[in-house]
Amino acid sequence: QVELVESGGGSVQAGGSLRLSCVHSTMFSTSNCMAWFRQAPGKEREGVAAIYTYSGDPYVADSVKGRFTISQDNAKDTVSLQMNSLKPEDTAMYYCAAAILSTCHNWSGEGKYNYWGQGTQVTVSS
Repeated sequence: QVELVESGGGSVQAGGSLRLSCVHSTMFSTSNCMAWFRQAPGKEREGVAAIYTYSGDPYVADSVKGRFTISQDNAKDTVSLQMNSLKPEDTAMYYCAAAILSTCHNWSGEGKYNYWGQGTQVTVSS
């Protein structure tokens, strides 16, 4: 099983920032769709952002556009999610996901992804 290791979650006051990181195995190809999803208590899992690792093209959900930025560091096999101006509604478990040898077309569909991390908790208090 391929492992995705997430880090960077925690508790923060509204208006603060967090940076989540997902380190993936070097056995992954150079052309994958890497994504971040989140799931709040009692709600469905929601796609937050994605990046096509070959081109670096980013995709961000409208709900977080202007506040969240996804990026990659190929040398470190890492995909990050910079979260600024956090709101209580951003509170959720955040998961890293990988669709191997795939572009990011229909990136928000969770069935697309082959591998998932264990998740990292983000809690935003008012």
